[in-house]
Amino acid sequence: MLSQTAEYALRATIYIARDPSRAWRVNEVADEIEAPRNYLAKILGQLARAGILESNRGPAGGFRLAVRARGIALSEIVAVFEPAEQRRCLLGQGLCGQNPSCTAHNAWAPIAKSMDGFFSHTTLADLLPQHSST
Repeated sequence: MLSQTAEYALRATIYIARDPSRAWRVNEVADEIEAPRNYLAKILGQLARAGILESNRGPAGGFRLAVRARGIALSEIVAVFEPAEQRRCLLGQGLCGQNPSCTAHNAWAPIAKSMDGFFSHTTLADLLPQHSST
């Protein structure tokens, strides 16, 4: 349900969060998460501009978290690439909930709400091995 860009962003930030003491080069992260290097460089740059990552140039440069992993909800990362908007109907009948005859709404709405809750309440730290205290 996420765009490829948002998925790469999540995978990259989770990977970077595994060791917040070091700066990660784009090549290292791209190889690990199997993402195209140039595409990932743009994604990481956007995350840095959004304040989720910080970026440093030079021999010791790279990307690291701008704040602790427990302070970054997954929804914050996704929002950089998929701005919040009202959900559209799965069957193409306008905005979700506007058409009372939509056969998918009653089944889909609780699932969509659950997904939104997962992204809003889950932090990077929650997805790290052994729930690191970063």
